[in-house]
Amino acid sequence: MTTPYQLLIFDFDGTLADSFPLFVRSFNAVADRYGIKPMNPAELDQLRTLGSRQLMQQLRISAWKVPLVAYSVRRLMTRGLAEVCLFEGVPDLLRRAIKAHKQVAIVSSNSEANVRRVLGPELAALVSQYQCGTALFGKARAFRQVIQRAGVSSSAVLCIGDEVRDYEAARSEGIAFGGVSWGFTQPDTLRALPNAQFFDAMADIGYR
Repeated sequence: MTTPYQLLIFDFDGTLADSFPLFVRSFNAVADRYGIKPMNPAELDQLRTLGSRQLMQQLRISAWKVPLVAYSVRRLMTRGLAEVCLFEGVPDLLRRAIKAHKQVAIVSSNSEANVRRVLGPELAALVSQYQCGTALFGKARAFRQVIQRAGVSSSAVLCIGDEVRDYEAARSEGIAFGGVSWGFTQPDTLRALPNAQFFDAMADIGYR
């Protein structure tokens, strides 16, 4: 890699793992229980243009319900984890990062056990830090902890994710952000974020 970054922090779901269909199905399965609006397939394209707070408003999710909904969705996703695969190119991406002497971390609201299971033993061993089970808006604190443990400066860190909240957390900690075209958020929404990189292909990551 010809990049100045020493630490790459990846989101997991929607960035490394293709779990969106399972997420939508799991979310809709608990919607009635919590009195929230399910994700209508006809509205998905519009929902994918929204940031997390806008999405919460659209789906009528009160702030106090977020931990409950997240817990229930995570449990259902764990049961269906066998259908979740890594996006094409992820193994090569992680191996290239290690070969180039980069530290790799994963910060995710998913559980570490789930992340490791999808990665498999070989790829899981390439990740130096797992900061998992983070709250919906708790990624900034998680980034701070990962950076401190890595012993690098904020300017040497690149966060890669598929949601606006990943960008917001990265910016609050003064670290670079790169959005991906294949995740939850519509590409045009991520492209429009100021001072952010954008990756159309897995092979682009780490070269800018």
